[in-house]
Amino acid sequence: MLHLPLYLDYNATTPCDPRVVEVMLPFFSTQFGNAASRHHSFGWQAEEAVDRAREQVASLIGAEPNEIVFTSGATEADNLALKGVFETYTAKGSHIITCNIEHKAVLDVCKHLEKRGAEITYLPVNAEGLVSPQQVEAAIRPDTVLIAIMYANNELGTIMPVKEIGALARQHNVIFFTDATQAVGKIPVDVNQDNIDLLAMSAHKLYGPKGVGALYVRRRSPRVKLSAQMHGGGHERNMRSGTLNVPGIVGFGKACALCQEELQPDAERLTRLRDRLEKSLLQIDGSFVNGSRQHRLPNVTNIGFKGVDNEGLLLAINKEIAVSSGSACTSASLEPSYVLKALRLDDEAARSSLRFSLGRFTREEEIDYVVKKLGEAVARLRELSFR
Repeated sequence: MLHLPLYLDYNATTPCDPRVVEVMLPFFSTQFGNAASRHHSFGWQAEEAVDRAREQVASLIGAEPNEIVFTSGATEADNLALKGVFETYTAKGSHIITCNIEHKAVLDVCKHLEKRGAEITYLPVNAEGLVSPQQVEAAIRPDTVLIAIMYANNELGTIMPVKEIGALARQHNVIFFTDATQAVGKIPVDVNQDNIDLLAMSAHKLYGPKGVGALYVRRRSPRVKLSAQMHGGGHERNMRSGTLNVPGIVGFGKACALCQEELQPDAERLTRLRDRLEKSLLQIDGSFVNGSRQHRLPNVTNIGFKGVDNEGLLLAINKEIAVSSGSACTSASLEPSYVLKALRLDDEAARSSLRFSLGRFTREEEIDYVVKKLGEAVARLRELSFR
């Protein structure tokens, strides 16, 4: 039996897995210690739990536990990476390479750094939403200190050629940072195989709690140094001061462990469901897929419906189905998605598109219900527009 409303907006956030909630609960009550309290058992319990979670997070991305810096989320991790590199490597230069469909947490920081003297190259993506390694290499200069290219786009699901870009960065002695918030836990990510020096991730995108994330910071070959953006206590190797969110970190660790165990079967199941949804929705006249259909996450499809405004479509279905017209962080904007515009879609096509993102708790009967309701809503809106 279906329970409405149905949730197909997993790229915005995911529900906490009950197994994650279970391990977090004691750290709100009986094991409430501060992980920085070194003189009694309450602090020791908390520190041990944080250490275990650090190992679980590191294991998911092939890192060492002491390379994980806990933050309040991926936005803070993005800020620490970009600002931290810019401030630390000024002797080499102030040039940063990124792309024009990065998350706002990267783009807005880049705009801020431009006011502080940084030179930013914003690489355009092709019609599939991809940046090529050749573009990146052509943009590298002697004063380039950082390449910041996302692992997978939050609106399209397109997966960038991260390994190749990382190899180029290594070859040119440039630090490589990737916001992997949408990729980690959905597809295999390995910081060593992918030549990554800095990586941002967030717990609430992989069935963990909100308000906790991490920045991977490579410690050797090369050792990456960052200037802190928060001061006061020297926590997290002096990179991120502040009392650690022990319950959140414990939940983050458990969520990562579950993703590592279940990644392949989850990806295979979600690919089947995504393809079922996409194939059915493409039966609607005038529908089309945005972004690459080859290089993308298993759980995402972005589909446009010609002649239909996506805001009207969302209003027609939002009591029964939760989907989005773009990033949750820009949902208040009336402008068409900057990501879709970067694919060179006109305003009408961009305003007709919806993102469908599936997850661990999505079921086949939900897909069939969504297809039925979307088809009816599109037909009704088109009929109204021709009256």
